[in-house]
Parts: sequence; C-alpha cells; structure tokens
Amino acid sequence: MNRLFKCIVVLLCGVLLTGCIPITQKSSKKSIVCTTYAQYNWIQEIIGYDNSVFDLTLLIKDGTDLHSYQPTIQDLAKVSSADMFVYVGGESDQWVSDALKEAKNKKMIVVSMMSVLKNRIKEEEHVEGMKEDHEEDDESEYDEHVWLSLINAHEVIRYLSKEIQKLDEVNKDIYEENTKCYLNNIDDLNHQYQQVIKNASTKTLLFADRFPFRYLLDDYHLKYYAAFPGCSADVEASFYTITFLANKIDELKLTSIFIIDQTNLKIAQTVKDNTQKKNQKILYLDSLQSVNDKKIKNGYSYLSAMKHNLKMLREAINE
Repeated sequence: MNRLFKCIVVLLCGVLLTGCIPITQKSSKKSIVCTTYAQYNWIQEIIGYDNSVFDLTLLIKDGTDLHSYQPTIQDLAKVSSADMFVYVGGESDQWVSDALKEAKNKKMIVVSMMSVLKNRIKEEEHVEGMKEDHEEDDESEYDEHVWLSLINAHEVIRYLSKEIQKLDEVNKDIYEENTKCYLNNIDDLNHQYQQVIKNASTKTLLFADRFPFRYLLDDYHLKYYAAFPGCSADVEASFYTITFLANKIDELKLTSIFIIDQTNLKIAQTVKDNTQKKNQKILYLDSLQSVNDKKIKNGYSYLSAMKHNLKMLREAINE
C-alpha cells in the first residue's frame, strides 16, 4: 500500500507492505533508500513488512533497468537525507559519488554491495563465441550482478541486518530473528540448487542473449556460452556468433536456449533455426534487473525469482 507523507527534511514516498511482526513506534521515521529491487526486498524481510520505524524507498522501479537508470531530482533528494543508502557499487552507479558528496545527512550509513563482497567480485568474461569487439579496453570491467548468487545474498543480508540494528537498537532482536529466518530460506534454496546441479545430465548452458549470470553459474561450477558479455548494449549478434552458438547446441546436444529479455526472441529464434534439430526450448532466466509494481503486487520477490531460475535450470540440465 502506498502512503504519501511529509517529513521535515524532504518529501519521501515510502512503499510499505502488510506484515505480521509488531515494531515499537517512534516519533519520526528513519529513511532507508535502495537503488535495486533485490536489496530493497532483502531489507523488507529484515525489518518486517509492517515496520513503523523505517521509511523504505526503492529508486529503480516501474520496470526501469539498472543500466539505463538516471536519478531524478526527487531521487537525489531522497538519497541526500537518507539515514541509510544501499546501492550496487558498479559502473551503473557512477552518479552515486557526486550524490553522496552533496548529501545533507553526513552521518548516513552507506552500503555498497560490491564493497561488502570485495573478495568475491569478478571481472566480466569474454568467452568463445561472443560477438568480437573491435577495441579492447585497457581497464577491466567488473560484473555488477552480484545479487544473482545466493551465497553473495547471504553475505550482504547479514551485513545489512547489522547496519539496520545500529539504526534502531530498540528493535534489534526482532531484526536479528527476521534475518535468521530469511537466511535459512536463502540457504535452503542454495542447497536445492546444489542438489539439482549435482544430478545434472549436462553442466553447460547456452544464452542467446546478454549474460548477467556469472555469479550464479560459478557458484555451481556450470559452464556457459553466450551471445554477449554481461549486460552489453549490443542487440544484434554477428553471423559468427549465431553460427557458433548453433553448432555448440548440436555438439553438446543441448535441449534449451536461455534468454534474459522476454521481449526479444529474435537472436534465440535465429540460433534455434540454425541448429540441426530446430526443436530446442527457449527458457527465460530472471536477472531481477527490471521489476515493476504489478509483479510485486502479484507476489514477486527475490526468492520467487530465484526459485523460478532454479525451475528453469532443472528443466534445461536434467533432461
């Protein structure tokens, strides 16, 4: 349920959902601002969906993609006065540095997911078959899609919980209990992934699309081929890439082709049409990069997205 209210420092629009854990009421709410849905949903689980202490705001919403997001003046105002600000910390967040320099709240707790996960951050890969670059950058680009690893999620959720408990020590025991319950669900799903991969008949996936799933696949030692690295801006695959991917499907006898963008089947269909059997299923993996309000109202969550991804993996690798 959306509720518009006035704060002394800045107008904030908090998105609060109905829950069941009571929280001690305070005279004024503390503000937590998140850039992406995964971190937003993690914090909902930590503080409880009916929390009356915190005003939780999601900046990148209404189906906007992380890589194309540009903050509005209203977004920057929310960040400026936040008590806690959570962002990814990669190339797409270059605007954050200037926003924090101008922040009104100098005591703000700032959490960069990639900084929390510094020992697990990976560079983007360019694997065989991807569209060739005419120029190679001297500087390495790091993969931003850290939330797609349940192991990473566990670490960041644990960290966020500790920071939130500093902001509201009165209710820290509730937050700690919520965190333990949620992490149990995260770890249980991770175990389910391990079991599915353990019994897999093939351990190679093929993406006729961009590839933001390196953290997920690396967790379970899966190989992959893809049309483009990371979240490349390319939309047209070369003849070489199409032919290479189609030949790999034939060579490895793969029965599925993965996409991450449900609106663009062109490359996947072209790859399929160039295989020998031309009967592969086109399956969708959710990168949680573009989430709209309608999906959330219909029960969408980080766990539901990752369960969907497990279902798709099971269908592709256990045939």
